[in-house]
Amino acid sequence: MIRSLYSLLAIGAQPFLRRKLMRRGAAEPGYLLAVAERFGEYAAPAEPGAIWIHAVSLGETRAAAILVGRLRKLRPGVRILLTHGTATGRAEGERLLREGDMQAWLPWDTRKAVQRFLNHFQPSVGILMETEVWPNLVAECKERDVPLVLANARLSDKSLAQAKRLTWLSRPAYAALAAVWAQTEGDALRLAQAGATVKGVFGNLKFDAQPDAPQLEQGRTWRAASHAPVIMFASSREGEEAEFFRVLRASSAKPQARWLVVPRHPQRFDEVASLAVQHGFSVSRRSQWGMQPEPADVWIGDSMGEMALYYGMADIALLGGSFAQLGGQNLIEAAACGCPIVMGPHTFNFAEAAQLAQEAGAALRVETMEEGVRSAVALAGDATRRDAAVQAASTFAGAHRGAAQKTAEAVFSLIAR
Repeated sequence: MIRSLYSLLAIGAQPFLRRKLMRRGAAEPGYLLAVAERFGEYAAPAEPGAIWIHAVSLGETRAAAILVGRLRKLRPGVRILLTHGTATGRAEGERLLREGDMQAWLPWDTRKAVQRFLNHFQPSVGILMETEVWPNLVAECKERDVPLVLANARLSDKSLAQAKRLTWLSRPAYAALAAVWAQTEGDALRLAQAGATVKGVFGNLKFDAQPDAPQLEQGRTWRAASHAPVIMFASSREGEEAEFFRVLRASSAKPQARWLVVPRHPQRFDEVASLAVQHGFSVSRRSQWGMQPEPADVWIGDSMGEMALYYGMADIALLGGSFAQLGGQNLIEAAACGCPIVMGPHTFNFAEAAQLAQEAGAALRVETMEEGVRSAVALAGDATRRDAAVQAASTFAGAHRGAAQKTAEAVFSLIAR
């Protein structure tokens, strides 16, 4: 009865979702690709039995890439079906595909669309990355005996509170999952309170990521050629850049450092470059560089798939998403590149990793953007402190690896059963 009501609401929302899709597609054409797939209609033929991994957006897809690599290492001939919910996730996922693999949008969570999806692809197992749990999807998989798991699973206090407010809907969905493999003991406790059966605490897959070595080396070469420390605003989010440029303009930090801003979302590259100009800064964009960065007050990292290059360029990085109430972006990637982090007060997406990084000396916590800029300049200018933080970041990243192997083994164990 409850799921039937939810399904009716999902069906009724479809016209609004279509309009939202069209609006987003005007800014990001990737959203207009294969729209029929959003409703469970798939044109390309599919061979049954693939391992299906759902990675909704960019961060989840990068975590999925680590798992895909380990699955292929353990079983080289494995076939992968990747599904996504955002254009950036799908674009990143396309880079992972090999012959025999498939990629599609996950349909919106109506019974008919989910049934068409499962009928078409017939996966051997489903892996939802991190947080994505949909009632109809979970229920249909359970009815068909398709084991569906939540991997690299996390649940914040805020999300748990939301789940409890909708417990009539969320609890049966969590309970119907075949397994949940949590990132941390805290996540495991919260997921269990939400109704999930937690079968393991494996750690965070993102610790197993290996930075692109040529990119990292190129970035370090460019940093060595700089006449001032390079401070990066990594994966910055909407609302944060304006405050960052305001603080930078009002401070005395401008002549003491070179500034590199790498927006989280590619559709905002132009907007962020314009913001910098509006605040009186000259701008040079990565897409315009030749053999080396062009001189400017602010460099804009307007490329995809080059985070190792940017972290290699940076002496210190401010963590995007942590200065607004957005939960923070992936600080583990910075640590793996040996780049210390200055993070704001909002890191609930990586709560335990942020705490451990701070305790290890790989990250510094501040309360405001002004304090963050000031602290980053001070750390970048103190060679002894910075070298210690670089070593701490590398040690921290290396100490928490192993989740990929545990998760891949658990996936194949599920398939065998």
